[in-house]
Amino acid sequence: MKHRITELTHRIRERSAPQRSAYLARLQRLMDRPPGAQRMGCANVAHAFAALPGDQRLRVVAERAPNLAVVTAYNDMLSAHQPYEGYPALIRDEAQRHGATVQVAGGVPAMCDGVTQGLPGMELSLFSRDSIAQATAVALTHDVFDGALLLGVCDKIVPGLLIGALHFGHLPCVFVPAGPMGSGLSNGDKSKVREQFAQGLVGREQLLAAEQAAYHGPGTCTFYGTANSNQMLLEAMGLHVPGAAFVHPHAGLREALTREAVATLLGITRRARYTPIGQLVDERVIVNAMAALLATGGSTNHLIHWVAVARAAGITIDWSDFADLSAEVPLLARVYPNGSADVNQFQAAGGPGWVLRELLQAGCLHGDVATVSAGGLAAYGQVPRLATGAAAGNAPHRTLDWETLPADPIDASIVRTAVAPFSPSGGLRLLTGNLGRSVIKISAVPDDRHVIEAPARVFSSQEALHRAFQAGELDRDVVVVVRFQGPQANGMPELHKLTPPLAVLQGKGFRVALVTDGRMSGASGRVPAAIHVSPEALAGGPLAKLRDGDVVRVDAEAGTLAALVDAAEWAAREHATLSPEQAEEHAFGLGRELFGGMRRTVHSAEEGAITWL
Repeated sequence: MKHRITELTHRIRERSAPQRSAYLARLQRLMDRPPGAQRMGCANVAHAFAALPGDQRLRVVAERAPNLAVVTAYNDMLSAHQPYEGYPALIRDEAQRHGATVQVAGGVPAMCDGVTQGLPGMELSLFSRDSIAQATAVALTHDVFDGALLLGVCDKIVPGLLIGALHFGHLPCVFVPAGPMGSGLSNGDKSKVREQFAQGLVGREQLLAAEQAAYHGPGTCTFYGTANSNQMLLEAMGLHVPGAAFVHPHAGLREALTREAVATLLGITRRARYTPIGQLVDERVIVNAMAALLATGGSTNHLIHWVAVARAAGITIDWSDFADLSAEVPLLARVYPNGSADVNQFQAAGGPGWVLRELLQAGCLHGDVATVSAGGLAAYGQVPRLATGAAAGNAPHRTLDWETLPADPIDASIVRTAVAPFSPSGGLRLLTGNLGRSVIKISAVPDDRHVIEAPARVFSSQEALHRAFQAGELDRDVVVVVRFQGPQANGMPELHKLTPPLAVLQGKGFRVALVTDGRMSGASGRVPAAIHVSPEALAGGPLAKLRDGDVVRVDAEAGTLAALVDAAEWAAREHATLSPEQAEEHAFGLGRELFGGMRRTVHSAEEGAITWL
């Protein structure tokens, strides 16, 4: 292990010791209980298993066979989750082959950020993560399970499932992905059409045709945003069957991997390898996830989500930890928006297996952690394949095998070795200054744009920025500030709709940066963006002091975010506020009033935007 990564892990362990010890003690009390069917009253047992066929009721109650929960985020609104429709039957069939039973314990909500982008529904998106965690707890609180299979892929769904599962940390858990859609219109070509539309060069019909050519079938979107970053992090945490992340939903290999997930879970519900998720996810595993995110230029949303995930396991991390780790972890992959390749091309070039093998060999991952795979973390540095074997009676059957990747890159434009990386650091910077604390991802930002100093133009909404852009008011060097976009203000929506106009301005040769207390996610690209500014404007953060014309410096090299305003004047300034009409706009309609309690109690972005503490 690299010495500084070991030191960082020790720092996190020491900081977290009291709450982690308390968490593990709670888990132990739950693990020491008799199995569910033995400790429950007869009426409770009868209700729990009434819908099972008679032979399965006998199996789980009398024979004490393992009973597995399925918590599913299936719906057919999300292309990535549509393949889950048939998973329960497949999982049930495989479990029966192993003498176990399965119950779909519950479903969790799963919204598509692509559908709600730039619309009121996006203001529920971040909070949906904690709603998913709560729904996971409701599903598992029946408390009759020996382990859980968690079915989810997309943005808030995987962190929500993981937070919920960690609150049932006495259970072994395996995550079951569904894979990406096939490659369609390239992400680069899609972005070009969006920029042309923003300039009025193409109409809605052409834009719609491009979007439908890009998003065209079952599976995850093919850019490396939050959904696909989720899958990379789960591989690094050892919570998948090794190599399961980016296999197409309809590939024969996908069914084999899903069946293997059942066998894997059953293998860790037995005392020989009993590995409850709350013990598995320790500070080393959290650091491994952080390293995998940085090495692949993954979604900045995880600077919020994984803070919350860690806290669910009794572990405290912050953005300084991410920044310190970024200095030690090389950038090993370029996947759109940090390159031209999509996730299918990334998978063909070695995918997560390549990255994790290289990170292990470079001493950037803790290799001595527990994983759901008996092969440990080293198994995640290989790739799965179908192998043909011979079952009893010589009937052919397909089994899984894992193969070693070549030593040299399959495609050096997509993946690199740790000794010859794209960059010696992960491309994440922490920014601090008189505007607060923020983060910037520079893995896709040109070197000559790492420092931007220009007059500010301040907005309180995406819509206001778009109006100014259409009017030509931003055709100059400018630091665009979009505030009152934090968790307390309006749920901290993603601001992807800002990307095309800002990219157009930068393409015209202007020096442009974005500063916001909102989110940009993994879909942010080549325009420098200081995001997640904390404290947020509505909570009294200094972003509320900015005025049009103030010179702002965004400096990713020095790690500073500052308004270049006389200190005395800055100290004397009052904070701008939202008008009652603006505040009401974000509080009502399309279900937003139901989340008022979350807006009032939510913690800051750097604290994970947690609503359950």
